[in-house]
Amino acid sequence: MADKLSISKERTAELIKEFGQGDNDSGSAAVQVAILSERIRNLTEHLKVHKKDNHTRRGLMMLIGKRRGLLKYIKNRDIQEYRDLIAKLGIRDNI
Repeated sequence: MADKLSISKERTAELIKEFGQGDNDSGSAAVQVAILSERIRNLTEHLKVHKKDNHTRRGLMMLIGKRRGLLKYIKNRDIQEYRDLIAKLGIRDNI
């Protein structure tokens, strides 16, 4: 039972295929950042409608922090991979 705020299995599989090194590569940092970015987009849209939903806002902030840590790891490991990833995802460089 998929919640409308989370992403579907099909969308997750698409992100794994696009950002992963193989079809089952769901653990690499780039794939995790892509999945987190999709969840963050969904929660952001939800919060535009439900402005007083502070429980969801807290969860969103936690996801943003997790994504930021993964991006920091990628940036320290390989700066070019980091630049390509943020360009592909359309997120700002604020690390």
